[in-house]
Amino acid sequence: MRLVFAGTPEVAVPSLDALAASGHEVVGVVTRPDAPAGRGRKLVASPVGQRAEELGIPVLKPEHPRDPEFQEALRALQPDVCPVVAYGALLPQSALDIPVHGWVNLHFSVLPGWRGAAPVQHAIWAGDEVSGATTFRIVKELDAGPTFGVMTERIRPGDTAGDLLERLAEGGAGLLVATIDGIADGSLEAREQPPEGLSYAPKILVEDARVDWTEHAVAVDRRIRACTPAPGAWSTHEGERIKLGPVTHTETALEPGVLEVGKNHVLVGTGTTAVKLGDVKAFGKKQMAAADWARGARLETGARFGDG
Repeated sequence: MRLVFAGTPEVAVPSLDALAASGHEVVGVVTRPDAPAGRGRKLVASPVGQRAEELGIPVLKPEHPRDPEFQEALRALQPDVCPVVAYGALLPQSALDIPVHGWVNLHFSVLPGWRGAAPVQHAIWAGDEVSGATTFRIVKELDAGPTFGVMTERIRPGDTAGDLLERLAEGGAGLLVATIDGIADGSLEAREQPPEGLSYAPKILVEDARVDWTEHAVAVDRRIRACTPAPGAWSTHEGERIKLGPVTHTETALEPGVLEVGKNHVLVGTGTTAVKLGDVKAFGKKQMAAADWARGARLETGARFGDG
């Protein structure tokens, strides 16, 4: 079948590679416009856009998929189906109607659980034991279209959102190819999502990533892992924002937000037992081990997080 792939971030690249290596023909790629990056703020193509150029596939970068010029260009490519992974823009019905078999999205959750922009982060934050990926036909309602296939992946105790998403991107690429194969040979039929188990996963904002040290240590751990690498969990010390990497649990008792500073460790009190900090990053500084940060900042036991 003739495919036009839509995707933007690095997590979508494995699916583009898998489709390009399949028996189908990727005749075009749709991605978000080039964006400023780096210190020079030069315009840089998205990871999917860069990979498409390496593969020699024509790239479309509409400001919005409702643009008539984009839809005309898409129609000229005569796609049978448009596979989608994390494209990042809402598709109007006029665009959805162009490919013969519609737009087929790879979504990183087991639908109908965790519809929305941040399914992996919310799964970790909620303490789910299993995550996964689902392929479905895109409809106007958010992530509500009929599903084709699903894969599951166990959430490991130390998983960050980045860790889990990397595994789902690789496994999901195979699922997406298998879905397109099934649509092509007529062996796969989409089924409506069940009404039970519906939940939503809105985008996690920077304000959401601020650690509440009065919470249970388990909740603190989950928030930090869910927000790693983005938007990045954080707290404050003397009014300065400190970005926090994943923590480990201890049996030490400390007041919420209070630090215990040792030669090779920094503990922080929570609503239950203290957690041991991993890497931290102070404003304008490089990421470093918490003990090195505390030493450089001349912190002593009794210092406190969450004061600004």
